[in-house]
Amino acid sequence: MNTLTVDLGDRSYPIVLGNTADWIELLCEKLSGRTALIITDENVDAAGHLEKLEKALAANNYTDFQSLILPPGEEHKSLATVEFIAKAAVAAKLDRKSCMIALSGGVVGDLTGFAAAIYMRGIEFIQLPTTLLAAVDSSVGGKTGADLPEGKNLIGAFHQPQMVALDTDTLSTLPETEYRNGLAEVVKYGMIMDKDFFALLQNNTEKLNSFDPGFYAKIIIRSCECKAGVVAGDEREQGSRAILNYGHTVGHAVEKLSNFALPHGRAVAIGMAAAVRLAVLMDLCSKDVEALQNQLLTELKLPTRLPENSDVDAIVQAMKSDKKNSSGGITMVLPTAVGEVKIVKGVDEELLKTALKGVL
Repeated sequence: MNTLTVDLGDRSYPIVLGNTADWIELLCEKLSGRTALIITDENVDAAGHLEKLEKALAANNYTDFQSLILPPGEEHKSLATVEFIAKAAVAAKLDRKSCMIALSGGVVGDLTGFAAAIYMRGIEFIQLPTTLLAAVDSSVGGKTGADLPEGKNLIGAFHQPQMVALDTDTLSTLPETEYRNGLAEVVKYGMIMDKDFFALLQNNTEKLNSFDPGFYAKIIIRSCECKAGVVAGDEREQGSRAILNYGHTVGHAVEKLSNFALPHGRAVAIGMAAAVRLAVLMDLCSKDVEALQNQLLTELKLPTRLPENSDVDAIVQAMKSDKKNSSGGITMVLPTAVGEVKIVKGVDEELLKTALKGVL
């Protein structure tokens, strides 16, 4: 079992990587004397992960819980679903000492965290990610929320979990599209802050493409270390934490314009390709940086081009609703080298359109 800590003073919490048997006692300790509501989705339930968790809890003499199964998909990441979770919490008799548990990928994790943040003005929650994307990104850091028709994650709250635990056995049940989604975020960490990690990924694409369990455990821990370090230094994204949004400003816009048919990780990969193209045009980095990033993404079977017939003007317009913008201008995270980025405010729109056309 691997364990690390997100250091946030009295809001610090562990991230535990192993199988359920490794961390179930710790989970039960945190739930002792409290009622819990497990929130998951139909895909996770169908894969048998909910039943496995329920049996493990019962085997450790914890039975004061109920489970709620949601429909899967980004289209359900809405205020209506948050209300549905809150009503289920009332029906389950959750009080201010109770806990919500997200057994899920990123959508249900974000929704559960937001519901916990506002239910009875805030109760605790725990993240049990079941996808690579959730394990290395959304489950860590306390960002919770839901989408509006105008854009992704425009409503939400910072609400840190009490614990993040991953049963590595769940990853073996993922379809290929799902673990490749997560790989986009893994590559992001190498690009924004760790050139040695980037080189490790470059040198092990065969293990990544064949889903080598031991190697994946290693990259998950390193990704979580990267994010935990950034979050500890800027919990509420007042400054340096914004570097975690590399690839996301374009990515979220493209994702939204596809009506969420384009998976998040693939959208982020496209956003990273657009960002490095813009950085080259702005003389912030060399073409070699662009080539290295895009070669790795390509070898991992992730896209570096916008979907066919993309409307560049529509993408720029969608980017303007990004919550990271300020004073009406578009803010982007752009690379200066492999392992280094800078936050650029007031990006020139015409140059941005040129960059987007360069990845059509």
